[in-house]
Amino acid sequence: MSQAATRQSAPERSAKQRRQALELANYVRGERAALKAALKRGTVAIDEFLTAPPTFLATAKVADLLLALPSHGPVKFARLLERCRTNPVKTVAGLSERQRSDLLAAPPHD
Repeated sequence: MSQAATRQSAPERSAKQRRQALELANYVRGERAALKAALKRGTVAIDEFLTAPPTFLATAKVADLLLALPSHGPVKFARLLERCRTNPVKTVAGLSERQRSDLLAAPPHD
């Protein structure tokens, strides 16, 4: 049997289900954009979102949040993740307790 024959296709969705999925995706994108803008302005701290992340951040990449911090460019970001032994593609929900505590303990402008 070929690989194509063993793959399963996504289940069919009704128009209502597609609309609900689109509304949820738009909500998540909007909330993440607002959070990243607030991080960039410095009006919110990343600590509270890493400690108890809201549901819209569960699948967000840690890299996206860290790069939104003021004075965190690609070099500082890479150094921080290396020190914390965290992969750049890790999601917020996918962080282990050790990775989460290492990121929270790291100096913000190191």
